[in-house]
Order: sequence, then structure tokens, then C-alpha cells
Amino acid sequence: MTRPSISAVGLLLLLIGYAAAGPKSDLKPRAVRSSACQEHTSLHNRLDVVEKRVEDTVQTLEDNLATLMDAIEAPEWSPLLDTSAEPVVDILEDPGQRTHS
Repeated sequence: MTRPSISAVGLLLLLIGYAAAGPKSDLKPRAVRSSACQEHTSLHNRLDVVEKRVEDTVQTLEDNLATLMDAIEAPEWSPLLDTSAEPVVDILEDPGQRTHS
């Protein structure tokens, strides 16, 4: 049986030492981590403000649409919207192309 050389044993011990130490820590200094957390929190706060604004705008638009729909469906507009008795006239059609019946 052959004896391992001293350099092979040393290399083996060196590898065992690296494996036992674990991976390098990539932690940033506390000031940098704190700054990143503050930026993250600030970003979320701004997104919350934008979300609230969008929700308010959507609510306003829904209210305006409901008001317009109520106005259109009001009794004073119903004769204009009822086309069952009269022929439909296309206001964008050329008057010369209209058929008179």
C-alpha cells in the first residue's frame, strides 16, 4: 500500500476546510440594507396611492355612466329612441341616396 503524499493530504484538508466554512456571505452593510428597505417601503406606499386614485377614478366613471344611462332612459328621450313606428334615418347618409317610401 502506498502512502499519500503530504501535498495530497494538505489539499484534502484545505478542501474540507472550505466545505465546512460554507458559502460566502453576500450580506451588504446594514446602512445599504436599510436604504433598500426604505426604498421598497416607499415604492409600496406610492403604489398604494396610485391604486387608491385608480379606484376613485373608476368609481367616479361608474357613477357618471349610471347618471348618463338614467338620463338616456328617461321618459322625455323615449320618443326619440323608439324607432318601431318610423323608418330609421341615417344622419350620415348622403341625402341624395335616401329612398323615399
